Amino acid sequence: MSMEKGPDFFTNPVIWEDLADLEVIRVHDTYYYSASTMAFSPGAPVLRSYDLVNWEYIGHSVPKLPFGPEYYLDGRHSGAYVKGIWASTFGYRPSNDMFYWYGSIQGTGKTYIYTAKCPEGPWTAQNPMDKLYYDAGLLIDDGDTMYLAYGSKTIFVAQLSRDGLHEVRDLSVYTAPDVVEGARMYKIYGAYYIWITKPGDEQLVLKSVAGPFGPYECRQVISAMPSPIPGSAPPHQGALVDTPDGKWYYMAFIDAYPGGRLPVLAPVKFDSDGWPHIISDTTNTNVTWGLDYPMPVVSSRLVYPVGPYKDTFAGASNLNHRWEWNHNPVNDKWSIEPDGLMLQTASVTQGIYFAANTLTHRILGPKSQGTFRLDVSNLTDGDRTGAVLFRDQSAYIGIHKEGTTTKIVYVGGISMNAEWGVVSNGAVEDEGAGISADECRDIWLRIKADIAPAFYGSWKKKTRYAIFEYSTDGHTFHQLGPKYALLNTWEWYIGYRFGVFNFATKQLGGSVLIKSFQLSRWN
Repeated sequence: MSMEKGPDFFTNPVIWEDLADLEVIRVHDTYYYSASTMAFSPGAPVLRSYDLVNWEYIGHSVPKLPFGPEYYLDGRHSGAYVKGIWASTFGYRPSNDMFYWYGSIQGTGKTYIYTAKCPEGPWTAQNPMDKLYYDAGLLIDDGDTMYLAYGSKTIFVAQLSRDGLHEVRDLSVYTAPDVVEGARMYKIYGAYYIWITKPGDEQLVLKSVAGPFGPYECRQVISAMPSPIPGSAPPHQGALVDTPDGKWYYMAFIDAYPGGRLPVLAPVKFDSDGWPHIISDTTNTNVTWGLDYPMPVVSSRLVYPVGPYKDTFAGASNLNHRWEWNHNPVNDKWSIEPDGLMLQTASVTQGIYFAANTLTHRILGPKSQGTFRLDVSNLTDGDRTGAVLFRDQSAYIGIHKEGTTTKIVYVGGISMNAEWGVVSNGAVEDEGAGISADECRDIWLRIKADIAPAFYGSWKKKTRYAIFEYSTDGHTFHQLGPKYALLNTWEWYIGYRFGVFNFATKQLGGSVLIKSFQLSRWN
């Protein structure tokens, strides 16, 4: 909903969370959204909406990452940072009432397939195809034939078998002078369209009236159209989707680091020749993607929308779908107990990047705080637990147990290099007072993060900060450590996340109980 224009309008971004490389589809009167997750597990979140604006998390298409041993932080492999689930595709087939997910996984040479009767799951892994359908887009046409449009620079169309699990035909249909990717394929008004992006700021469309294998004509849809969100890059990539009454919309993403890549929505009009055009904001001298537009759909059906909430974990059969582990978890080292989430130490390591069972949560923009309430009374000598601001440059506020001493600490300087190897596990830069046995049963750790975009143009010169705080009573919080400057580069692809962790530096055996997590706005 638009705060400026009222309930008949919405304001971009429609979700102020990091949900990139998106696919959006409509099934009857319901919309579904899928996104990339790299090495976070479970992967490929599924969100649901009834109006294209208010979204809720309902599941993940990839329950765990089976792509290789590096997706487990077991101390024997280098990890899979910036690998895993990139742009993937997600679709619904009416003939068998089945949902399909396809994802080409970097380094495997394979495209993985998952299917489900319900988007909430359970999702079933099918045998992967021994071919990398890079940045694929799925079309199930009105004749029930399945196609994948895919590629980088050269765009191909592959026709799939009746079961959707094998290729039966493949043809290159377009070669661009520069790199293009992010293909999405549609059949609209009897013509075939392939929606592709020139990375960074340009959206193109291929159109064929002859059939799915072309020939195709290419036209530019937008180029360097200014984002409605200051500090972010132009909208690009993403998906087209229609409403039941025949209106069309384009959901793109904007590079908005340090927070990641955010979805923005705009209406689309097709001209008399069948070419799509973004309805832009022309109220000023620049033609920009609009900040506010009329609501696409008016629906009385409600969702539990992305936004502030509190998770007590207790009584749940599984984790809320907003949570994702850093790499695959060690499942026998975590459990949901009557009074919270139990994390036993699952790794003996010296740093956060190779600590199994670090649980992460997207940060709500533009400014929010994540507060963890912990019982640390069962830590053992050498254990490290706490709340982390997680990316390729990280910091945390946590509890270090050394012998019989338990201290609250701030650790900064945690970093990786451009090859995603660990440069530094960080160092203690500030300490709070020691904690008594009684205080160990209730410690609050809070991270306040300003992830407003500081990525594009002159905004790159701005620095966004996070603040780390603790409390022993849940009311009075004390800052520990300096303000932490957030990284605003894109190469990690994922924006900063809140996380909670527990690892050993000496031996396994300790545990921490997370009694609650609260996500709230920071004004």
